[in-house]
Parts: sequence; C-alpha cells; structure tokens
Amino acid sequence: MRRRLLIALTVFAALAVLAFAVPLSLTAATSRTQQLVLGRSGDADRFATLADATGSAGGTRALADEVTRYHELYGENVLVVDARGAPIVNAGVAVDDPRIKAAVAAARRNQRPQQEDRLTPWSAPTMLIARPVGTGVQVNGAVVIEASTAAARSAIGRVWAVIAIGALGAMAVFMLLALVLSRWVLRPLAAMSGAVAELTATLPKRRGRAPITRRYGGPAEVRALAESVDAMATAVADSADAQHQLVADTAHAMRNPLAALTIRLDSLESAVPATASATFRGATTEVERLTALLDDLLRLAVAEAPAAFGTAASTEEHCDPAQVVADRIDAWTSAFDEAGTLLTATPTDETVRAPLPGAGNVVAAISAAALAQILDVALSNSCRYAGSGAHTTVAVSGGHESLTVRVADDGPGVAPDELDQLTGRFFRGSSAVAGGTGLGLSIAQALAKARGGGVTVEAVHPQGLAVVVRVPVVAR
Repeated sequence: MRRRLLIALTVFAALAVLAFAVPLSLTAATSRTQQLVLGRSGDADRFATLADATGSAGGTRALADEVTRYHELYGENVLVVDARGAPIVNAGVAVDDPRIKAAVAAARRNQRPQQEDRLTPWSAPTMLIARPVGTGVQVNGAVVIEASTAAARSAIGRVWAVIAIGALGAMAVFMLLALVLSRWVLRPLAAMSGAVAELTATLPKRRGRAPITRRYGGPAEVRALAESVDAMATAVADSADAQHQLVADTAHAMRNPLAALTIRLDSLESAVPATASATFRGATTEVERLTALLDDLLRLAVAEAPAAFGTAASTEEHCDPAQVVADRIDAWTSAFDEAGTLLTATPTDETVRAPLPGAGNVVAAISAAALAQILDVALSNSCRYAGSGAHTTVAVSGGHESLTVRVADDGPGVAPDELDQLTGRFFRGSSAVAGGTGLGLSIAQALAKARGGGVTVEAVHPQGLAVVVRVPVVAR
C-alpha cells in the first residue's frame, strides 16, 4: 500500500512540477528569441535606410564599409541587393542558397520571410532576417542578415538547465515529503491492522452464523483490515449472544430448584418447632431474596441486551409520558399509604402537552412498558427508603429534544459521595434499610440508555433524593 501511495503522490508531484516548469521554459525561450529578432531587425532596417540613400559610387562604398565592419564585429553575413536582385554588397552570404533566394524574393515583394517564433537549444545555427529597401510603394532592393543563433540557443539552454535542476530539486523534496507523509499516515493503520489480526486469531470461530459475504474495495491492506474487523465484530456478537443465552439458561435452571425449595419450605413450616422458627424464617427470607436477585439479574440482562437479540429499544417505541406517570402514581398510591408517605404529581409542564411547530404532540421515544418499569424502580426506592412522613413528587417536563421525569422525595437521602454510585450494580447506600438487591437503578439506567436517554440521581435541598429520568422525544 505504501508503494502505491508513493507512486500516486509522485505522479501528482511530477504533474505539478511540469505544469510550472514547462510554461516557464517556453516563456524564457520565446523571450530570448524575440530579443534576437528585434536586435537583428533593427540592424537590417538601418542597412536598408543606408542602401536607399546611396545614389553614387561613394554612397555604395560607405554602405560596403558599414556592412564589412558589421560582419567583422559580429561574425554575421549580410547581403544587400538592388531592385533587380543583383548584389550590391555581399559579406559572406551564399547567394545560391535556396533559403537566401527565397528571403530576397520575399523582401523585394515587400514581404517578410516566415521566422521561427521560439528557438530551442537544437534549433538551426542561423536565422534569416530580411527587409525591403525603399518605401512600401517602391522597393529598390533588399537586405538579408544571416543572424547566428548560437548565443541565443546557448542562453536558452542555460535557462532550461537551471529550470530542470530546480524541477528535479522540487521533485526530490516532494518525494521526501511523500515518504514522510505515507509513513505518518500508514504507520497507525499498519499497527491497528496487526493488532486486529492478532486479536482475530485468538477469537473463537463462528458457529451457527452466516459467513461474511461483503466485498470491500481499496488496497489489499485496507480490505484485510476490514475483513478482520468484520470477523472480530461477529465473534464479539457471538460472545454477547452466548453470554445472554447463558444468563437465560442459568435463570431457567435456577428457577425450578428455587421454586421446589420454596414449596418444600412452605410444607415444612407447620412441622418446624418453636425453637427453630427464627432459623426457618431466616432461611425463607434468604430464598425470597435469592429469587428477587435472580429476577433482577434477568431484567438487567434483558435491558442491556444488544439490538441484535431483539430485546433492545425499537425506533417505533413511543408513549405519552404524562399518561404513564398518572398510571404509575395510581398503582403506587396504596403502597405509599401503607408506608405512611405521601405521593403526588406536580402539574405537567405545558411543553409536554404543546405541539411542536410543524409536528404533532411531543411524546417520549420509549415504550410505555419500559418507562413504567423505570418509574417503578424510582417509586419503589422512594417508598422503601424515604421513611414515614416523607413526601414524594413526580414531575414531567420537556423540550424539543428531550423529556425529563423527576421523582423526588424529602427523605433522609444519601451521602454526597454516594450519589454517583447509586446507579452501579449491587451498590446500596450506607443508610439504606434492609431489603433490595442493589440492581434496581442499574436496570433503570440500562433501559433508559438503550433508548438514548439516561438516569441520574441528585440531592434535594434541604434534604431528600431525586431520580431524574431523561429520554428523547419524537413527534407524532
């Protein structure tokens, strides 16, 4: 994968360098070519002016001296012809050359020969510059300069060499950066791939589950990582399934012995002597406590089961929270009366009943059964631990995104450092009376969390405890 990434980055870098270097090289060659053409064209125009002014033998001699000095100074051949094409002054030009004849004929027709727009280091060694003698109305001859391109080609070659060296240097820098970048990007991927592969090798093979048939694109390393992650996810799902099944099987296997033990204890109650009645009642209590603990463990396992087992939250679950609260208060009123406590409901927040703009009434994204189970946990704890004479209130409030149900009492509460631990498994407050398994709030937390909500415990001032249930809302 690193090789492919380096190749791709190198190709992109090469294209970027070429996109800059090629236009720069062409521009430099064009500029140097125009400089040569403009310089020699000026010289040709000067000779044409001198040739047009020659009206005597003395003028021709002056023109010949000027051309000779130019030839000796610059080493470039010059030819001046009259209106009939006969040479007047010739400084090293081969008049029989077809290129010279064509340039002279074009100049005598008041035309300029086609010239090379851009020189290169491998262009022709000479360039013809031709100008007519006279005005545009009457042409009295022509001037042809056989200009050398050696200096221009040499300068262009040097500029191109500098550009090529710079381009190679830029490519080297880009390749170094590509190497560093590829290592930085791929090192964590390689480490993760190796770790996942090692972990996958230690996981149990799939049993009773359809094999993975997904096909991934991309590099081989990424495909292998994706397949390893799929295998690991399947193994984890199998493990969770096995744990869930173990809990269910264990509960089923333990229920029958516990039920039989309860029946035997009930049948022995009449035969237990008075001296052993206290021990008998203790044994019966422990059996009942074990049964309650087993039931709570089953509820917790069901609440925490992943969605794949069909026991977690459904996207279609919803209920009217105010109605559920009213039902639970009605169901628990008698229990609170027996405990000597008062249970009331505060007026429902109008935001719970009011419709959302463009939507139906706000309802809770949780089933009525699940919300009722959560409220039963909170109300049971308040009824059991708030104490005689306490007052418990249930309030419902909500907004556009979430809804809150608050069960608060003015009982003794718990120590501040124990608030965060109350939703943990098997935790019981230091001031809690006997009874209970320490799993109720854990079950409520799991049920709410599976629906995208949560359960928190807060202190009430000046004293008391509040269980706050938060669940998302949906529109109907």
